[in-house]
Amino acid sequence: MFSTAFLDLPPLAGAAGTVRLPGSKSISNRVLLLAALASGTTTIHDLLDSDDTRVMLDALRALGCGVVRDTTDATDAAGGSTLRVTGLGGQLKPGGALLALFLGNAGTAMRPLTAALSLLGGEFELSGVPRMHERPIGDLVDALTQLGCRIDYLGNPGYPPLRIHPVPHGELMLDTPIRVRGDVSSQFLTALLLALPLAAAGDIVIDVVGELISKPYIEITLNLLARFGIQVRRDGWERFTIPAGSSYSSPGDIHVEADASSASYFIALGAIATGVLGKNGIRIEGVGADSIQGDIRFIDAARQMGALVDSGPNWLEIRRGAWPLKAIDVDANHIPDAAMTLAVMALYADGPTTLRNIASWRVKETDRIDAMANELRKLGASVEAGPDFIRVHPLAQAGWRPASIRTYDDHRVAMCFSLAAFNPAGVPVRMLDPHCVAKTFPDYFETLFSVAEAAVVPVICIDGPTASGKGTLAAEVARLLGYHYLDSGSLYRVTGLAMRRAGLTAETQHEAQIAAMAAALPLQFTEGKVLLAGEDVSEDIRTEAAGMDASRVSTLPAVRAALLALQQRFRELPGLVADGRDMGTVIFPDATLKVFLTASAAQRAERRHKQLISKGISTTLDSLRSDLEARDARDSSRSVAPLKPAQDARHLDNSQLSIEQSIDQVLDWWQEIQPFKLA
Repeated sequence: MFSTAFLDLPPLAGAAGTVRLPGSKSISNRVLLLAALASGTTTIHDLLDSDDTRVMLDALRALGCGVVRDTTDATDAAGGSTLRVTGLGGQLKPGGALLALFLGNAGTAMRPLTAALSLLGGEFELSGVPRMHERPIGDLVDALTQLGCRIDYLGNPGYPPLRIHPVPHGELMLDTPIRVRGDVSSQFLTALLLALPLAAAGDIVIDVVGELISKPYIEITLNLLARFGIQVRRDGWERFTIPAGSSYSSPGDIHVEADASSASYFIALGAIATGVLGKNGIRIEGVGADSIQGDIRFIDAARQMGALVDSGPNWLEIRRGAWPLKAIDVDANHIPDAAMTLAVMALYADGPTTLRNIASWRVKETDRIDAMANELRKLGASVEAGPDFIRVHPLAQAGWRPASIRTYDDHRVAMCFSLAAFNPAGVPVRMLDPHCVAKTFPDYFETLFSVAEAAVVPVICIDGPTASGKGTLAAEVARLLGYHYLDSGSLYRVTGLAMRRAGLTAETQHEAQIAAMAAALPLQFTEGKVLLAGEDVSEDIRTEAAGMDASRVSTLPAVRAALLALQQRFRELPGLVADGRDMGTVIFPDATLKVFLTASAAQRAERRHKQLISKGISTTLDSLRSDLEARDARDSSRSVAPLKPAQDARHLDNSQLSIEQSIDQVLDWWQEIQPFKLA
């Protein structure tokens, strides 16, 4: 997951491969609440692990539910987990004090918990992030107060935060239908359906006022209620009856489908992108066309736009068909979340695309109609928007502009606009606050990069002499940009370590074996550590013996060739920061930015002296300075890849700079060569 301030997506040229999606947010939080209200223990497989499910789980633990994570199940979907939830049996433990629950920006937690806690008894305060306090809940509160529930607004009337007071079931007024609006959010009706079995001494009738939106989400609710023993009767979409005596019963085991809303981005990707390396199309595993989720009907709209879609039990395959895509005019009320993806697909169409009946977008994580219109215009598109519609005109190749996309702390805005990186103009896209995808799909960008191919993956090279601080600088720049990091100086040391562990020596007769090992080193650089096949070997490769082994293996031509190829394989999306002595001259001569970092021998000796003394190693400044000067001379005069700045490198003398100042300078140079300031 990327926790950087922004994430730069280079122009993406194509995509192909298989993705496994995380579990559905809508199903996950419904199942968690139902398991909490039921008697017994429910084992939930493939549960989504995200911000929204975490706030629900925190709330359930605070209420007294038993929640145990099963670490033995290795069959769950990507990022999924298995939990065992021991329910409350419809009753809270007696004697509880006021309980304050923070629910983030999770509407699938705030709305259902408001209804359930109003009927469970107890004193509660429910709050969330500032945007949650702007999302309406008044229609649900009005419906609950019809029953006799006692709920106070702690801020603006009609919006969270809320204070809930206990009311005995005997005082509830259940003999007349409960009226709830259906034209603002289907979550209000879902909340009542999930919670009212707690009070079903007799039949409880819910009447929907106005046209019910997002009906497929109500179908999910009814389907899951049936799994937990609640058979709701419905008359059309206007009246729902919870039978007298209804009670929650655990199904024992339940599996969460992969998220159909998240599938929309990869369905669109298959429709937009050309293939790579002789492969075509995107295969999605974990959800199929027979899904209980309404957003799976996104497939119908994608087909209308020209996508070729095949499906089977729990899988989809999508390939590019018509190109450009076909413009459509569609009522998207039944796929409110997935329809956002259509707005970005519209940029690749043969005419204007209109999405209608989407007023619910305005009360989601942000006002999504305004958000989508604003960010599409940044890319160069002409957009018309109204109270319940958006019309997007396609972009010609010359019309695309590089843009910094504001994500509004809305996961779906971020995921939708990643598709703009496949534009035919080859312009990059910057995503601000990419971490927002943690709400439902924490590893979204990693999953996208696993199947996407860039025309050119950006590289920043930081070369320099020993003890110049290039490793510290490069690692921090990589962290701040969300890029991969290559510590090239460790490669020969790790190769020497692997050679020694294999019982080999740096002799000609072992050269081929050592080169083969070097070419396949399972190396990873993360959080200041060097990992070899998952083992932290950072200390092992810093010994004097390791340094000698590194010098010996570096004289073997086959080993140098193998490590050249290995270093170049680190060049992966979204980008790479590499440090060494010949990164910009030999390994990545086409790097986007090259920095030659240096400092005086005296300053470098002082830094190295402090490092060694802190480790209890005795030395002198004079000897260190002499060693550094001698090494500089050797490195600069060697016949193979001598230490020298690339002709187009930017020089940075950090003798009098702090590490923070050096980082700021490199990032300033990086920003200077990016096009986003012109967008």
